Amino acid sequence: MKSIKIRQRVGRDGILRLEIPTEIADRDLEIAITYQPAAPETSPEIPLADLYGICADDPLEIDDGGIRETLDEDLTGAFD
Repeated sequence: MKSIKIRQRVGRDGILRLEIPTEIADRDLEIAITYQPAAPETSPEIPLADLYGICADDPLEIDDGGIRETLDEDLTGAFD
């Protein structure tokens, strides 16, 4: 007997979708489910000072042409 620990959301309809690893596909399984409510996922707080200089190896390059007006004007399809 082996166990797999996953975190999955149950839909409003009560359906839980499980994706099983392919190495145990195409065979009969006996499955027991034990569940507990999961704590909400939170992203770690990163102090702004820790982000300073992270792009130092990939600097922005500005040429003599400056900023083109068309960059901000025509956003058709940009957020589709």
